[in-house]
Amino acid sequence: MNTTIFDQFFIDCVGNWQSDRTYHYLTHREIERSQTTFEVEPLTSDRKVKVLSDNNYGKLDNLESLPGFNLGFYTISEAGEEKRQNLNLMFVPKSENSATLEGDYLRDSAYEENRPIVSHFSFNSNTRELLMTTNYTRVVSVDSITLTNPTLRIRKILNYEKPPAGKTLKNVLLVGFGVEQKIVV
Repeated sequence: MNTTIFDQFFIDCVGNWQSDRTYHYLTHREIERSQTTFEVEPLTSDRKVKVLSDNNYGKLDNLESLPGFNLGFYTISEAGEEKRQNLNLMFVPKSENSATLEGDYLRDSAYEENRPIVSHFSFNSNTRELLMTTNYTRVVSVDSITLTNPTLRIRKILNYEKPPAGKTLKNVLLVGFGVEQKIVV
C-alpha cells in the first residue's frame, strides 16, 4: 500500500473543525444533538514519547514518521451539558495489504474512561476511512472518520455492549452520526 493517502489524511485533519452530531441511545430510545469544536495540532516527538510511556508501549525507532495529534475539544449538547477534553493520540501501523493499513491507536486519555489506552485502527486508502475500535470495560466503541475532502469529514460511532471473551459484537447501545467541517479562516 502506498502510505501517501494515509499521510495526507492526517495532514488534512490538522486545524479547527466544527461538528454537528446526533446520538441515538438505543437502550432508552433517546435522541440527542450536540455541537463540538475541535482543535487539532500535530503531536510533537516529546508528546509521542509520553503517549508511548503512559501506555507502557515499547520504544519505537520511527517516531518522527508516526502520525499523531494533540486534540482539544469542547462539546455542548442541546440539553446544555458541556464536556471539554484535551488528549494526545498517535497511530502505530503494523500491517498492510493493497488497500488497508492496520495497527495500534494509542491515547494518553480515553473518551469513555479517563485512562491511557491502546486500541486498534484500520485505514482504507480507497475510501479514506479511518476505523478505530476501542475495548473499554463495559462497551466496545467503533468510531469511523471518513475524509470526503480536506474540509469535510463524516463521522459514525457505534457503541456495543462488551460481549463475553471470544463472542462477536452484537448488542448496539449507541449510534452516533456527525458532519464535521473544517473552519477555514
